Amino acid sequence: MKKAFILYCFILPISFFGQSSLKKASNYYNNYSYSKVIEKLEGDKKISTDDQRKLAESYKIMGNFLAADSIYSKIIEAPDKTTQDIYEYAQILKMNSKYAEANKQMDNYSSLNASDSRTKLFNLNKTYTVDLLKDKGQFEIKNLAVNSPEQDFGVAYFKNELVYTSSKHDINAANFSWNGNSLSFLDLYIGKLEENGEITNSKKISSLNKKYHEGPASYSKDGSIVMYTQDNYKSKSTDGVRKLEMMEARFKDGKWSEKIAFSLNNKEYSVGHPSLSSDGNTLYFSSDMPGGIGGVDIYKVLRKTDGTWGTAENLGDKINTEGNEMFPFIHESGLFFFSSDGRPGLGGLDVFVTQMSNDKISKTINVGTPVNGPKDDFTFVLNAEKTKGYFASNREGGKGNDDLYSFNLLKPFQFGKTIKGVALDKGGEILANVKVELVDDNGKLINTLVTDINGAYSFDVENAGAYKLSGQKESYVYGKNNVSISEEQEFAEANVILEKDPGLSLVAIITDGVTKKALDGAKVTILENGNQPFDNFVTKADQGYRKTLPNNKVGDKLNYKIKIEKSGYLTKEVDFNYLISKTGDINVHEALDITLSKLEIGADLSKMIDIKPIYFDLGKFIIRKDAAIELDKIVKVMNEYPNMEVELGSHTDCRATAIFNEKLSGNRAKASAEYIKKSITKPERINGKGYGESKLKNGCACEGAVKSTCTEEEHQQNRRTEFIILKTE
Repeated sequence: MKKAFILYCFILPISFFGQSSLKKASNYYNNYSYSKVIEKLEGDKKISTDDQRKLAESYKIMGNFLAADSIYSKIIEAPDKTTQDIYEYAQILKMNSKYAEANKQMDNYSSLNASDSRTKLFNLNKTYTVDLLKDKGQFEIKNLAVNSPEQDFGVAYFKNELVYTSSKHDINAANFSWNGNSLSFLDLYIGKLEENGEITNSKKISSLNKKYHEGPASYSKDGSIVMYTQDNYKSKSTDGVRKLEMMEARFKDGKWSEKIAFSLNNKEYSVGHPSLSSDGNTLYFSSDMPGGIGGVDIYKVLRKTDGTWGTAENLGDKINTEGNEMFPFIHESGLFFFSSDGRPGLGGLDVFVTQMSNDKISKTINVGTPVNGPKDDFTFVLNAEKTKGYFASNREGGKGNDDLYSFNLLKPFQFGKTIKGVALDKGGEILANVKVELVDDNGKLINTLVTDINGAYSFDVENAGAYKLSGQKESYVYGKNNVSISEEQEFAEANVILEKDPGLSLVAIITDGVTKKALDGAKVTILENGNQPFDNFVTKADQGYRKTLPNNKVGDKLNYKIKIEKSGYLTKEVDFNYLISKTGDINVHEALDITLSKLEIGADLSKMIDIKPIYFDLGKFIIRKDAAIELDKIVKVMNEYPNMEVELGSHTDCRATAIFNEKLSGNRAKASAEYIKKSITKPERINGKGYGESKLKNGCACEGAVKSTCTEEEHQQNRRTEFIILKTE
């Protein structure tokens, strides 16, 4: 049965159906006698498009979704069809699990209603049903024994008991039925909550039930306040419809007080489906009141200090659509559940959840299979411990029109944001089977996936921020893109554009030596075969370097000199020699260390330029030829950076006396510094200092009675010369 319009008495205007050519069928429809509408119109091939709509809706409300499907397939071929007909047909197709056909109709609807929020949500991910149909192992559900052959739904927690709504009745008692479904009017029941989730010893709540519909209800956490839905007993709207209203009562002195009408009740529109916050001072409810976004919207209202209710606030487009949003449930943790037929779902009403915190609403997600299915799924509630709960559904395999289901929540709800896009070539052609990677701003890999036949990809991320996308496909050049998603956004879109590979290419990425992040603004000069200019460029952090190599073939040898410069970093020069053994990219950044070292005070210059150990003859401090070669590397750097100041520190191992080692290291440091001073501008920029064995790198001490068991290799770690930067500019 169509919950959003009929079963729970949200009687929406039917003016969009127009005027019927068959007055009797129209009267039946207006009086909710849907079985009689079917009896009157079924099989008549000459009825108007408007009467076909009435027939299709009547089939849908009575649960004959295949018949409704058949009628709507004819309506959308009529010359006087409306865009709403197309949308309703897409919805009924989903209720019959015809998702591919439903998507085609939604594509048609989207082209005609680009501004509709349902269109926008659909276009964000047209293959959403594939994900929703996957059972992620989050729920374990069970049909309850308390279910009747009629309607059972709308569980509410009340202390250690459960309250629910049902149209079951005693066959031996007087009974009133409703035209809409020929079932009994709804009443509120209360029963014992069993450990296995079953509801036993249920009975009507006589103090709340009357002649027509009552339910569902909601209670404050301490059970002292109840809000519940009922038919408006006192008056009908100007079009003759009895709308929904809400009532409030308080439990005092062992009994419920006199019921008070909700201040926003109105005979011209419905308010219902209450959900009270744990303290009873915030109320969420559904209404088709004027000024909303769609047919039925969810609202919030706060209780004022005098106990009365304030002004209703529409929850906005993060929750509501042009469709119907109903059955809200606010958990004390801020989890907020509701059902919608306007958001992308599996058919009919689907259950959705979001996280509310300080009036902010997080990403709204469909809870998926097995809670949701092709039919209506609604009235989802969760216990205080967030481990168990209930929902209702009219899915096949139940005991009645609507059944109650219990569930165990096996995994918590995960909220985040979604980054979507499509892989394309430069001509705009969709590319399937592209390997797409997403990394965060710190270079951490978030996920890797392969695009589908539509070239689409979709990543779920936990936090707002900046992200980088990259795509790879055989015979194509590596494609990249940046995307940022804010706290306010649920979705961000960014495509990856790949270029057909032109042939053999030189590829390089210049990175920071510590963070390993790609550097922006590094100047790179490349010489070929010793001194012939080949290329120069300035790096961008979001782009690697690529240069096509013309007229090269397997067996050719490439010789390059690469110079990399960036302010604040040590200039680096490297030789790159490569024998072409196969076609494809030559990844310089994989073959060579082309990271740059940041010039920072306290950094050891010798590690930046890979200086080999400086050796002296035993007990001496004369600069040897091999030591001079290494010291000349320091000379070169200090001449390139004329304001750089350096401390040259000489260290020994523990062997020999501490006094001897300190004197020897001092002499060696001074000798090394003097060698460098002779070849640099402003010789005072370097000074030598001997530390002896005072700064051992490991535990290899051997002074006095201490005997070292260290190996020669371990002692060698302590015999070192360091070039510590004291000033960079």
